[in-house]
Amino acid sequence: MTQTKQKTDGHLHNILDKGFVKLVDFMGGDSRAVDSARVSFGSKSKGEEQDKRLIEYLIKHQHHTPFEHCVFQFHIKCPIFVARQWMRHRWGSFNEVSSRYSEVKEEFYIPEKFRVQDRLNKQGSIDSSSFNNEELIKEYSKSITASYETYKSLLSLGIAREMARMALPVAQYTQFYWTVNARSLLNFLFLRMDAHAQLEIRKYADAMAEIFKQKMPWTWDAFSKINATK
Repeated sequence: MTQTKQKTDGHLHNILDKGFVKLVDFMGGDSRAVDSARVSFGSKSKGEEQDKRLIEYLIKHQHHTPFEHCVFQFHIKCPIFVARQWMRHRWGSFNEVSSRYSEVKEEFYIPEKFRVQDRLNKQGSIDSSSFNNEELIKEYSKSITASYETYKSLLSLGIAREMARMALPVAQYTQFYWTVNARSLLNFLFLRMDAHAQLEIRKYADAMAEIFKQKMPWTWDAFSKINATK
């Protein structure tokens, strides 16, 4: 397993209709977590099998600090309502595009279909066949178009970008960089891959789980195994 900083220009996952997740940088790996744990005893790797068992032990007993020495940096494009849920995860660094500094592009999330409110999970939603999705999406898109036209009109009148943007909905796409260690990323994935999380952010979490699995397969296997028993 590599112990050096790795550059990558791949790992791009297209999400929703216009969004994406891209890994732009990575440092560490499974063996970095192992070495960070074993330094307590002044030792290093004891071979693949023992190292895998150590990682599983660390995950099982919630000894998570060794995983803080492995770092992911992502470029994210998502609707604002997804980003606002994302930024509740405060153990990471965010830099987001500013609509004070640049004009907003006409990029808004258009769902494939609408969901009905879940009566059991008050914060959630479920599929329904009772809607005329074609008509609903037409009505929804009309509102999106009107809000963007208002935004452009305000700009043309000389209104400041920081105020004109107030006319825009949370379906607007935003972009940000997120730098996060493996411990905090696993916490994000544990919460946002859960069935109770909103579908749209689950799609981003699923893509990031695939990236995590590629970069830290031993840790991901241990994490999956431990959480499958909960």
